[in-house]
Amino acid sequence: MKRLLFLLTGIVCLNPAFAQDMDGVEIRTTKVTDSIYMLEGSGGNIAVSVGEDGVFLVDDQFAPLTDKIFAAIAEISDRPVRFVINTHFHYDHTDGNERMGEAGAMIVSHDNSRIRMSGDQVIALFKREQDAYDEVGLPVITFSESMTFHFNGEEINVFHPGSAHTDGDAIVHFKTSDVLHMGDVFVRYGFPFIDQPNGGHVDGLIRGVQRALDRTGDATRVIPGHGQLSGRSDMIAFVDMLTKIRDRVMAGINAGHSLEAIVASDPTRGFEERGIETGPFVKTVYDSLTHGHGH
Repeated sequence: MKRLLFLLTGIVCLNPAFAQDMDGVEIRTTKVTDSIYMLEGSGGNIAVSVGEDGVFLVDDQFAPLTDKIFAAIAEISDRPVRFVINTHFHYDHTDGNERMGEAGAMIVSHDNSRIRMSGDQVIALFKREQDAYDEVGLPVITFSESMTFHFNGEEINVFHPGSAHTDGDAIVHFKTSDVLHMGDVFVRYGFPFIDQPNGGHVDGLIRGVQRALDRTGDATRVIPGHGQLSGRSDMIAFVDMLTKIRDRVMAGINAGHSLEAIVASDPTRGFEERGIETGPFVKTVYDSLTHGHGH
């Protein structure tokens, strides 16, 4: 089960003492284009846009890593962090918010993500509580459908793909540089975590990736919420996997089969090389199709 939790979330540790485990984490910087970089540490991947206007971040990982993140940014820019976009409210993408806000960054998210960060939350699958953030760590700008930044010579489109991983997802398209940051709407570990109690839905996840694919070409670089730098073909394979599994689970539901029978039918067959216990993921898809609402 521990392996399942690690792979599903990409988080190093889920216990309250995780701060100590951050001591050995190193921030790895990958140059994506002349002005965009990807930072990997623990938690969600960070996108960094650098230029004359300052630094534009997508996500900020865990608070104990903020000094290391600032140090990694300083290696590629001497400008301050002006904006931080949160791709959703989960702590492995947003716990750096308070430090970033204290340093003067303007935090931006979807409306629903700010609402969730404003109160105490529970990530039910992991029985993990996420405390409300202080005011300085909350988004000061929110949007419902989309917004555009003109920054560092980039046209940066931020859009809500609908309820996908959560009900407050944001995908960031650096249009000028042809780079996408997908948040956890697209990941490269195991089967994706769909936070159904917090508005996620398998149908919405599929539609969200398809909406992002409409913006891609063969040369588009894709930063996933977790995992290695990717491209259009990786997103297509992800959608194909999700669609096949969703359809198999739906066929079982339509036939009147129980969850146990559907799990036993192995709807993830063909994707076992992803190396993860499949039952919890099948249950998430089942719950999404029988209780959730994809918008």
